[in-house]
Amino acid sequence: MESLLLNPRRARPWLAGLFAMLATITTQAAAPRLATLDWTLAETLVALEAPPLAVAQVEAYHAWVDKPALPATTIDLGLRSQPNLELLASLAPERILISPMFANLVPRLERIAPVESLALYRPGRDTWMEMRELTQSLGDLVGRPEAAERLIDKTEARLETLRGRLDGAAPALVMVQFMDSRHVRVFGDNGLFQAVLDRLGLDNAWSGPTNAWGFSLVGIEALVGLEARLVVVEPYPAGVRDALTEGSLWGHLVEASEGAPIVLPPVWSFGALPSAARFAELLVGALEADDAV
Repeated sequence: MESLLLNPRRARPWLAGLFAMLATITTQAAAPRLATLDWTLAETLVALEAPPLAVAQVEAYHAWVDKPALPATTIDLGLRSQPNLELLASLAPERILISPMFANLVPRLERIAPVESLALYRPGRDTWMEMRELTQSLGDLVGRPEAAERLIDKTEARLETLRGRLDGAAPALVMVQFMDSRHVRVFGDNGLFQAVLDRLGLDNAWSGPTNAWGFSLVGIEALVGLEARLVVVEPYPAGVRDALTEGSLWGHLVEASEGAPIVLPPVWSFGALPSAARFAELLVGALEADDAV
């Protein structure tokens, strides 16, 4: 230590490391103890480097959302619709975050801690602007407004870069996720996938109606006749992949696809900016891989 004090140049790296460590400790200490039932809020908090201490259905989060991954220390609260209230109370969170779909749980949750409901995918709202607003709201809530602005700027800059990597010759896409071997969610207006396509300059072949979350549940026969390239977002329900044989209706759709169908790993279609960036990266990467063949 004495040598460090006698030699300021040698002391600088050591002091910088110390200050960085103290800053990290201070940030962690200041971060509120949050619990959430909603995966969209969870992924955004992780991206803001303020992860919640507890999340509902952690294993399912990693199956459907995949990334950003929750910290290994994240406590599982059980089902999103029926969380373990005793466990939640024992954690003494400062605040419980939900989305409006869990509004029926508010009376019980309020006995444990104040409840904050943050909405996304509201009818008549621009999806991308809502994702920005949600990010800013969470940044304010955890005392990290600058981190929220950085996440917004980083995401938008990345999508602009990805758009520049496309040559503009991609066919229209039809994006689906299997519910069973004969029914899919097909994604269109009001959803995250559509918001990303708009920013990438890609066309969506599905012009049919969608619900508030940007999808319609249809039989796969509804896709017949679409001049498009198929994009399948995993995960597949158990047994479905094996059921999609070549002689099936799905097999005919695959043959008619304008290019080999793209199969993407799980992306949370009801997510916010982290899922939007992940979908854009995976989709552009898959399109570029085809161009390289």
